[in-house]
Order: sequence, then C-alpha cells, then structure tokens
Amino acid sequence: MAREDAVRCLRCLLYALNLLFWLMSACVLGVAAWIRDSLNTVLTLTAHTRLEEAAVLTYSPAVHPVIIAVCCFLIIVAMVGYCGTLKCNLLLLSWYFGSLLVIFCVELASAVWTYDEPSVQRSDMISLKSRMPNYGLQRYQWLTHTWNSFQTEFKCCGVIYFTDWLEMTEMEWPPDSCCSNQYPGCARHAHYHDLSDLHQEGCGPKIYSFIRGTKQLQVLRFLGVSIGVAQILAMALTLTLLWALYYGRQSPEMDSMTQPPPPDDSAPLTVTHGPSAEASQSGCTRTNKSCTNVPHDHQFEMERLS
Repeated sequence: MAREDAVRCLRCLLYALNLLFWLMSACVLGVAAWIRDSLNTVLTLTAHTRLEEAAVLTYSPAVHPVIIAVCCFLIIVAMVGYCGTLKCNLLLLSWYFGSLLVIFCVELASAVWTYDEPSVQRSDMISLKSRMPNYGLQRYQWLTHTWNSFQTEFKCCGVIYFTDWLEMTEMEWPPDSCCSNQYPGCARHAHYHDLSDLHQEGCGPKIYSFIRGTKQLQVLRFLGVSIGVAQILAMALTLTLLWALYYGRQSPEMDSMTQPPPPDDSAPLTVTHGPSAEASQSGCTRTNKSCTNVPHDHQFEMERLS
C-alpha cells in the first residue's frame, strides 16, 4: 500500500513538471522571437562596428538556433514523458529520462560555449553617426526603415540628441519618427513651434542599454535556469519511478516462487500414533472388509480358552 501511494505521488509530480516544461518552452520561444526583431534592428544600425560584435555576443545564447531547436524538442519529450507516466510504461519512461539527460547536456554545453562578456563603451555610440548620412536615400530604403522603426519603438531621436540629424544630414528638421505623437509633418511643426514634441533622448544610450541586457534577456536567463533545475528534478523522479515500477512487478513473481505448494487432498492419510496407526501397519484399509480391529486383551483370552 505504501509503494502504491509513493508511485501515485511520483506520477503527480511528473505531471506537474511536464506541464512546466510545456509552459516554459513556449515562453522561451515567444520571448526569443520578440527579442529577435529588436536585435535585427540593432544589428542593422550597428553593422561593421564594435557594437555589432557586442550585440551578437550578448544575444547569441538567447536566439541561437540550437536553443530554439532544444526548446521545440523539449515540448515533444514532455509529451512522451506524460504518456509514459500515465501508462506506467518502462520503455517510454526510460526514453524520457535519456532524452532529458541529452537535452540538459546540450544546454549546459551551449551556455558555457556562448558565454562571454561584451566589451563596449559609451564612446562607441558615436560610430552610429556614420549611418545617418544615408538616411532617406533611394538605395538605402532599408536603412531608413530601420531608423524609423528603432526611433519609434525605443522613443528616441538621433544618436546623442535630435540635433544630430541636422548636423550629419542635409535635413532641416528630424524625421517624423522622432515625434512623440506621429503624423505627417509633425517633426517640421515641432521644430518651428514646440521642440518638446520630439523625443529628447538619443538612441545611442538606448542601444547601449540594449546591448548590456534588457528585461527580456533577463527573463530568458531566468527561464533557462528554471528549465535546467526542473530537468534535474524530473530525471531524479523518473529514476525513482522506474525503480518503484520495476521492483513492484518483480515482487509478486518472487513471492509466488517462495510460497510453499498447497497440500494434495488425493494423497492417503498416514497416522503414526494410536490404534489407527496399528491398524494401518497391519495392512488394514477402509476398503478391506475382511480386516477387523481386535483389542489385545480379548485376543489373549480367546487363545487361553482354546
């Protein structure tokens, strides 16, 4: 009874861990896709600079194809583990344990291999100004779209200040993406009437903060550590469940081998003491009608009279 309760408890814990694997893997994929959009924008603006190398070093563990593939595979492994726990199948549980061990080793190796602290300084932000003169040119429409997207998303303007657009380009006012309330011609109106309608912070510090690490990246790191701890716990519980199921099936077989065989009712009864024993030793049986059981005293009197 105690073993059955322990197995039931182990199965419930594995159900909960597999559900956590599904949720955390889905969260990792969602946050990684969210970060990837912003990362592509930053990499476009910082192309061929030290900032690009720093951004790649910082975010490569989060958006690396190996990590994405591992999360997708973990969802499938969690389904197999759920089925194996539900059916108490030793083969499925063994495959589940082996898969978790392989995934954990891959995650650990990837984390060690890709870990590196980016070396970037605020003075490197000045190199972004070299990308501004190409803004608005026909052959650099992709760069124009990237600047507009970044300034809109991060609520910034220029590199250090919005006047960078006036210094580095032939524009008389900043792009409309610098406006806090965007509409066609908003930057021109703000430039001549109210500069407070423009974003006052430059995009350089925003990029620097992004490279140093965002909240999304911290969430991904927390999820990665949580998945690793959950995998270790799931492997320990799976081994315990395999042991309980295996020996639970072996115990009935061993009990049946050690239990003595039941007595055979068809065997004749043998009596070793009393009058019945003497009768049986003299060759009397229940089916022998000519056999009589005579006491010793009466037999002696009959011999004397004769």
